[in-house]
Amino acid sequence: MTSARYPKEALEAFCASALRAVGVLPDHAETTAIRLVEADARGRTGHGLIRLGPYIERIEAGGVTLDPSIEVLRETPTSALVDGDNGLGQVIMTQATELAISKAKTSGMSWVGTVRSNHAGAAGLYPMMAAREGLIAMYFAVANANGMPPWGGTDPLLGTNPIAIAIPAKDSAPFLLDIATTMTSHGSIKVAAQNGEQMPVGWVIDSDGNPITDPNRAHEGTLVPIGGYKGSGLNIAIGLLAGAMNGAAFLSSVIDHRVKLSTPTNTGQALFVMRSDLFQPADMALESMAAHLDELRTSSTTSGDPVRLPGDTAAEMERESDRLGVAVSNVLVGQLNALAIRLDLQTLDS
Repeated sequence: MTSARYPKEALEAFCASALRAVGVLPDHAETTAIRLVEADARGRTGHGLIRLGPYIERIEAGGVTLDPSIEVLRETPTSALVDGDNGLGQVIMTQATELAISKAKTSGMSWVGTVRSNHAGAAGLYPMMAAREGLIAMYFAVANANGMPPWGGTDPLLGTNPIAIAIPAKDSAPFLLDIATTMTSHGSIKVAAQNGEQMPVGWVIDSDGNPITDPNRAHEGTLVPIGGYKGSGLNIAIGLLAGAMNGAAFLSSVIDHRVKLSTPTNTGQALFVMRSDLFQPADMALESMAAHLDELRTSSTTSGDPVRLPGDTAAEMERESDRLGVAVSNVLVGQLNALAIRLDLQTLDS
């Protein structure tokens, strides 16, 4: 796959201008642009600029509120339920994360959920916001399309329902687990289709359990859970915590945001944040995290290469993106430029 590199600021400006062109508020456009480009900069290409076109399709179809009244419906010193009023998911989750961080700093820990939200992009971005401030965080979300039956079932009532956990460490890259509870995400399937690549065996299966490897035929099959019944159980737990508990969509009430463009999705997310000094002084806790992560990284391997922990590659890619520019596939550049021409904006290369 060939790609070109662009300064992060240039991509953010391009993305924000496209969103403003279809009526998004300037500050909401900027926040969404930052989160989308951040995903690409960290290698989460299935949730980066590849999503800009589909977001704009939903906006133009009337499926997103352009001037949402985002408000807290229920609140305690350690919790809050944020009503996103069907605004852009990155905006809602950024505000929810900032609220969770503030509450955790004051009260030690917090849990903030969302209702009437939308697709918010890469899961790991939000706990990383907390980790950058020395806080530990866990994020959960109900996916915006179903495509997997519960273990032993046949009805595709479950989505990719991601989980992300960020744990900061002193003078070291944070541990960041950012995974779908299915073997792949819809974003990764979209990237494979865009790049003309086949999917690995084990991502999607047909009704007889046979693998589907053509990403353009993924809709003909169902997703596969990570870890068999264990992944299916974790997927359901996330749906209950991030969806049902908030009054958001889960199971048959989930709206496929790729198909029903004008229908609000009522997406639910949840974020748990805690201070690192709850059980020992913060410096000791963060030094302990760093020592344990370093022990893992320097442990012996069959290849002789260092052990790579969740978050290591993303951190390296982000540093490389800051230094050299964010990599964008040439196929996606063409699509973004076509979008710019349609919206009467400057293209990426102009």
